[in-house]
Amino acid sequence: MGSRQVSRTAIVAAPPEKIFGLLADPAQHPLIDGSGTVRAAQSGGPDRLTLGAKFGMDMKIGASYKILNTVVEFEEGRLIAWRHFNGHRWRWRLEPVGDGRTEVTETFDWSTAKFPLAISLSPFPRKNAEGIEKTLARLGQLFPA
Repeated sequence: MGSRQVSRTAIVAAPPEKIFGLLADPAQHPLIDGSGTVRAAQSGGPDRLTLGAKFGMDMKIGASYKILNTVVEFEEGRLIAWRHFNGHRWRWRLEPVGDGRTEVTETFDWSTAKFPLAISLSPFPRKNAEGIEKTLARLGQLFPA
């Protein structure tokens, strides 16, 4: 993990394909969001994400806003990442660990951002790490052992 990334990992009691199906469906993102900022997928976007797909989300941090994302990394059942307008990425890596379980790693990566120093100096890395921990916990609750 680089110095401009924060990641957390958890074991989830589901195979990678099931978890990936949830991640590749923008309408499901509010179910797992631990940050409390993701409200809903915007209409008109894809039902299932693929490399290069663009999808909008309704968000709220204090005030409501909309954000457009582009899928920039994609390996079916294993890896998906999307980029915001500033270039930072949200990445999900899935590794099977046996017995139908998966090691899930979520990463907030601002090394690709247009202004990475500004993000480094902001509270976002710490807050996003906390949100990732809560997101992974919510994901685990959707697939109880």
